[in-house]
Amino acid sequence: MDLGKNINQSIEYAKKLFSDFGRLVILIILDIIPIVNLIVAGYIARVIRETPSVDSPPKLENYGNMWIDGLKIAIASLIYMIIPMALIILGGMSLFAGFMMPGQVPGFESSFFWMIPAGLGAVFFGIGIIFAFLVAIILAIAIVHMIKTDNFGKAFAVGEILGIVGKIGWGSYIVWLIVIFIFTGIVAAIGAIPGIGWLISLVISPIFGVFAARSAALIYASSESPAAITVPTAPTGAPSGKKFCISCGAEIPDEATFCPGCGKPQ
Repeated sequence: MDLGKNINQSIEYAKKLFSDFGRLVILIILDIIPIVNLIVAGYIARVIRETPSVDSPPKLENYGNMWIDGLKIAIASLIYMIIPMALIILGGMSLFAGFMMPGQVPGFESSFFWMIPAGLGAVFFGIGIIFAFLVAIILAIAIVHMIKTDNFGKAFAVGEILGIVGKIGWGSYIVWLIVIFIFTGIVAAIGAIPGIGWLISLVISPIFGVFAARSAALIYASSESPAAITVPTAPTGAPSGKKFCISCGAEIPDEATFCPGCGKPQ
C-alpha cells in the first residue's frame, strides 16, 4: 500500500470517532484511569482485528474481552521492552550519580572518581535507546500479528514477524515506522504545552491510538495480498443484511450471534 494512501485512510477512519461523541467521551475517560485504561488498548486491538474489512471504528461493547486484549498487548510490550528499559534506567541512574554526587561522599570528593559511573551510564543509556528502537521495529508488527492470529505466542514468533516485514518491504516499513514516530512526537509535544497541553493530550490520545492501529493493520494487510488492503465503501442502497465479525472481520449474516467462520460470539 502507498504510504500516503495508508495515512489518509487511517486519518479518515479515526475522524469517524467523532460521529459517536458518547463513544469518544467514554474512551477518553477510560484512558485516564490506570488499569481500566487497558480497555482502550483492547479497543485498539479490535480496530486492528477488523481492519481492513470494516471501514468504521467498532462499537464499545464486551468490555471484559477488550480488557483482556489490552492486557495481552501490555504484557507482550513489557516483555519486549524490559531489557531496553532496564538499560535506560540503569544508565540514567549512573549518569545522575556521576553528575550530582561529587563532593557528597566522604573520601571521594574528586569529580574524577564520579566520571567512571557517568561514563558507564552514558554507554548503557545509549545502548538502551538503540536497543529500544530496534525492538520497536519488531514490536509494531508483533502486536498486530498477535491480534490477527488471536494467539499470544505469535507476538514472539520472530521468524514469522520478520517474514511479514520482508513481504511489506523493509524500506517501506521503516519509512512508515519513522512517519508514525514523527506523529507520536507531535502528540507528545502537544501534551507538553504549558497549561492546556495535558487537556488536549487527554482528547487526542485515544484518537491517535485508533489512527496508529488502523495504519499498522493496513500495512500488515499489505503483506498478504493487494485485495487484503481494499477498504470497503459504505453501502448506498438498501441494507444488505450483512455485518462483519468483530473477531476475524469476515462478512456474516446480520442476524448471526456467532461467526460461522471463527465461531466467536458477536
